[in-house]
Amino acid sequence: MRTSRRARLLASTVGPLLAAVLTGCGGASAGSSDSGAAGSEAHPQVADKLADDPLTAVRNAADITGHTGSAQAATRLTTESGDKKADFTGSGPYDYAKRIGRLEVQVPPGAATTGKVVEVVEPGLVFLQNSGAKVPAGKWVKLDVRQLADGNLISNGATDPATAAGALRGAQQASLLGTEAVDGVQLKHYQGTLDLAKAADATGGPAANGLRTAAATFTVKAVPFEAWLDGQGRLHKLTETFAFAGVPGSKDPKDQVKVVSSLTLSEFGTAVQVAEPPAADVVDMQDGSSPK
Repeated sequence: MRTSRRARLLASTVGPLLAAVLTGCGGASAGSSDSGAAGSEAHPQVADKLADDPLTAVRNAADITGHTGSAQAATRLTTESGDKKADFTGSGPYDYAKRIGRLEVQVPPGAATTGKVVEVVEPGLVFLQNSGAKVPAGKWVKLDVRQLADGNLISNGATDPATAAGALRGAQQASLLGTEAVDGVQLKHYQGTLDLAKAADATGGPAANGLRTAAATFTVKAVPFEAWLDGQGRLHKLTETFAFAGVPGSKDPKDQVKVVSSLTLSEFGTAVQVAEPPAADVVDMQDGSSPK
């Protein structure tokens, strides 16, 4: 799919959940093979220790966080364009050993649905319930993330914990801003930019699909981030800022949409229960909009 087509999809059919909101905004395991929060297929084991070098510390964060086995995630997605703004919040567990997580996302007015959207995420896949798609109540939509123009980084109201942390593998610049207390924990605060395409290369396997798809869509290739890591190198908090043209092809500032994705992780290593929806309750989507 060409980049221009991805831009059109992101602006007009970014996903059943965010389509209405963004149209309004735009004015138109614990081992190295999958130890990181996004799942890595081909890079060496890293020690559970915060590296002295900021860039190394940030790049290692996904793997070290994955070594914990599980975490509770809280997410927030904020979209802004001109004077319009929308917030999506979510929460739920992520099981790094089984490479599966579940998020319940609260949606703002103007989205394609009301109440909460439930997402079950795996490397390269997302299952959605109450997403606004034309499926029976109580059923789930199953999508390959490559069917979504943004690789599911923002289109369903949350950046899943695996992909959000995995993007840090593509960090290109990082600096240490200092030490801060977050929820009573002393954390190192880093700031820098990352490259989604390089993050996909470093991640590998199906977990890289969303990162690679998004890399072809977003207009700002050097994605700004801030990350907060503990002395063990685990990721506690992360913000990433994405941008795309709400009017395809436009470079006019008024047509640009800014999306800030925030993730907070806690309760590392606590037992979690996450599973795929029953097969009988799942509807495959052929192109992100047509039930099969």
